[in-house]
Amino acid sequence: MHLRSLAITAMLLTLSSGAGAKTLIIPPRPGQVGLSIQGGYGGFMTQGAIGGDYGSGPGLAVRVRYRMRYERALGLSFEGQRFDARSSAKFTDPQTGLPLANNDPFAPARATLVTSGVDFYKMFGTRTSTTRMLSASAGLAQVRVTLNDGETDYRIPDGVYLGAGAALERFFWRSWALDMSARYQAAFVDGTTNHGFQAAVGLIVYASY
Repeated sequence: MHLRSLAITAMLLTLSSGAGAKTLIIPPRPGQVGLSIQGGYGGFMTQGAIGGDYGSGPGLAVRVRYRMRYERALGLSFEGQRFDARSSAKFTDPQTGLPLANNDPFAPARATLVTSGVDFYKMFGTRTSTTRMLSASAGLAQVRVTLNDGETDYRIPDGVYLGAGAALERFFWRSWALDMSARYQAAFVDGTTNHGFQAAVGLIVYASY
């Protein structure tokens, strides 16, 4: 009888601890705002004013995501990504028009693409611990070129971008989640279209109220 009581008590404690563990995950509700910081890596195909001369590199993104009804969300994204100059790139001096060696102090070493835009998300499984989503984006694209001597050059005009992607939020504690995404981006700068791809991972937390 004593053993049976111990067994029942153990079962009740197990069930209670399991129920308690579930309450640690609190999926965000419509009206909540999430803040995400991601690190990523991406690159451009060999076309356009950026892709023709610059390849791939790391990036950092800050995203704000506002949950709406009907499994939708709106967001703002601010990203900076660095692209190292391709070894095959051929640069010329903008003043003289003469070719520059890749190791010349006045030759570009890398380009930084800074984007700021609006995101629209269609979400799936918002009441589970893993939210999946598809996204569409649009905004402004600014390009800054860093020369081998460390100076900043503004030879590539600003433009706009369009993007599409897939992402998921994997909640692990309350309203904290891993934020993982893969994106395609078309940057329209200097009269050219640049096709880029990016994978990123980070953390997102939703403000509770």
